[in-house]
Amino acid sequence: MNNHHSKIQIKISHRTMPEIIANLLRDAILSGEIKGGTPLRQEELAARFGVSMSPLREALKSLEGEGLVKFYPNRGAVVSELSAAEAREIFDIRLFLELGALELALPNLTGENLERARQILDQTDVETCCARWGEMNWRFHETIYLPAERPRLLALIQTLHNNAERYMRLYLSAMNYQAKSQAEHRELLQACVQKNVQAAQRVLRKHMEDASAVLVDYLKDKERIGG
Repeated sequence: MNNHHSKIQIKISHRTMPEIIANLLRDAILSGEIKGGTPLRQEELAARFGVSMSPLREALKSLEGEGLVKFYPNRGAVVSELSAAEAREIFDIRLFLELGALELALPNLTGENLERARQILDQTDVETCCARWGEMNWRFHETIYLPAERPRLLALIQTLHNNAERYMRLYLSAMNYQAKSQAEHRELLQACVQKNVQAAQRVLRKHMEDASAVLVDYLKDKERIGG
């Protein structure tokens, strides 16, 4: 029995180590600590985390699935850089998914859900660290979508959100985009309070199309001047 228990422990530790590494690297990428285009040298990372190559590769493969890391034949793993075309596609996909999540969630939204969403917006208004805006933006949307009770749908939306949000936060904080985003969030929340699906979807569509246009224009300019 003890032997069986130790086998279970080994399995658990093997499974969670790649997750721990992936979480740490994801946080570093989303915060901008590791920038797009940075090579991820596997030997150095394995030594830094004190692990063998196997869990590290598993973690990097997981991040590749999320679109945060790309593998190149001669360069190995590199932090992905979003192109204007990719940004547009990410927002197009997000729009389909989030309009659906909103429609499924809205009838089930409770007073508690709405109050939590309002509190997140109030906290965001006084948050001076732009590195936290992306996380709080996600928490607001997640709070509204959770009553849809579609965890796989939410996981897909969060992955796509992470891909775009690191750019929104790092490059657009100086453009007063945050104030506009917050005003739209409050408009969306008001439509949710009224349980008005059409109005809520209309606000969400404009919110996301505007964000997409701002990011795509920024990335086009960046591509034009060569980075």
